[in-house]
Amino acid sequence: MSPFLLTRTLPEDAVGAELRADVLHGLTRTPKELPPKWFYDERGSELFEEITRLPEYYPTRAEREIIIARAPLVAAATGARTLVELGSGSSEKTRFLIDALLPELDSYVPVDVSESALRGAAEVLIADRPGLHVHALVADFTRGLVLPGTPGPRLVAFLGGTIGNLLPQERAAFLGSVRAMLTPGDSLLLGTDLVKDEETLVAAYDDAAGVTAAFNKNVLSVIDRELGADFDPDDFAHVAVWDAEREWIEMRLRARAEVTVKIPELDLAVQFAAGEEMRTEVSAKFRQDGVRAELAAAQLELTHWWTDTAGRFALSLATAR
Repeated sequence: MSPFLLTRTLPEDAVGAELRADVLHGLTRTPKELPPKWFYDERGSELFEEITRLPEYYPTRAEREIIIARAPLVAAATGARTLVELGSGSSEKTRFLIDALLPELDSYVPVDVSESALRGAAEVLIADRPGLHVHALVADFTRGLVLPGTPGPRLVAFLGGTIGNLLPQERAAFLGSVRAMLTPGDSLLLGTDLVKDEETLVAAYDDAAGVTAAFNKNVLSVIDRELGADFDPDDFAHVAVWDAEREWIEMRLRARAEVTVKIPELDLAVQFAAGEEMRTEVSAKFRQDGVRAELAAAQLELTHWWTDTAGRFALSLATAR
């Protein structure tokens, strides 16, 4: 077997078609919204990497602390021979997990929409770990996924608190789709940001340096470039608010004045009233009992729960029943 294989299950034109569909749907509904996945073009990914280094943004550091401390326990509990990572990106944090799983680990299956990210991460991993097989999938894991025929037991990792970007019904569907990939005894390692005080949460999404604001507005630049729109990011203000009832942060873009945006690729003109807000991200925060219940509804049993020393973030390990 070659140390690196890449399978594309996402058609070449799928990303553009999905962007057009999401923008058309999101900007013609009330209230307006856009999915957060469109933040992440090359510039957006650079900005997010910068965000992870900000003093206000604790989740990346907190999760990394847990992975470094608990990776041997994850390896012992799962005995995984295949590690599947959903939304793998650069696979930076996952390397600690891979090293803990070796030498028993046979295959790493990173899943991402970016072929370049998959190839770059695989090159680094294989260079340092010559016995590891990497079978990368260019795929959208939210659309259902067929995994390659790699040996079990399998461990699926979904890190970074990304599950918080899904609404409750979307989370239920996602966890159900993950369970469908697994056989009894396989495992899911899930990263979740935890409920905490409003000041800490809002600061993490509205930093003093304005990096998150630039990241939020980058979605407008993506639409301008890809769909020929004439959004001016300066026409919008970045907003981050804590919804205490739903226990999630919302990122929004607020029109500073009345403005009409033309999107030629969609033959669409979108009117924004002064002060009108468009939601660009939900980031849900969790409690242990809630995570346990959502996992159980998908036939996944929570077996381990680890937090960083400050109790800000959690990694949970669940077993397929």
